[in-house]
Amino acid sequence: MAIREIRVIPDPVLRTPCDQIVVVDDRVRGLVADLIETVDNDGRAGLAANQIGVSLRAFSWNIDDEIGYVLNPRIVELSEDEYQDGDEGCLSVPGLWYATKRAWYARVEGMDLDGNKIVVEGTELMARCLQHEVDHLDGFLYLDRLEKSVRKKAMRELRESL
Repeated sequence: MAIREIRVIPDPVLRTPCDQIVVVDDRVRGLVADLIETVDNDGRAGLAANQIGVSLRAFSWNIDDEIGYVLNPRIVELSEDEYQDGDEGCLSVPGLWYATKRAWYARVEGMDLDGNKIVVEGTELMARCLQHEVDHLDGFLYLDRLEKSVRKKAMRELRESL
C-alpha cells in the first residue's frame, strides 16, 4: 500500500477512457489498496484510478467517514427531476472550484475484489462523488460539465495557474 501521487491536468491519462478490469489479480488488489490509502486524507472525497496513473475502471471514496471502492462501476440510475448545483473541485484540477450541475441521487453498480456485484448509491455529496469519479473513468473532468461561459472562465484561470 502506498499514498500515490495525484496526476494533474494536462496529463493525458486523465482524458483517456479506462479499461474494464477483466481479472482481479495482485495488481488490481494493490491498486485498490493504494486508492483507499490515497483517498484517506482530509479534503478528499473520491479518487479514480487514472488520477494515480492507472487506466483501469476503479475508484475509491471517502464520504461521511465511510471509505470504500468499486471496480468496473457504471451509473445505472440518476434522479431525473432533482438536481444540485454546488461547488465542485478536483484533485487533478487543483485550486479551482465551480458550481457544477449534477443529479441529486446516483446509483452505481460494479464489483468488489471477490467478483461480487456491489451497489453504491447516495444523495447530495455521495451522488456528486459517484458521478464525478465515473466521469474520470470515462476520460472527462468536471470542467467539461460547466456551462460554456463558466467553462471558458475556468479554462482561462487554469491556463494562468499552470
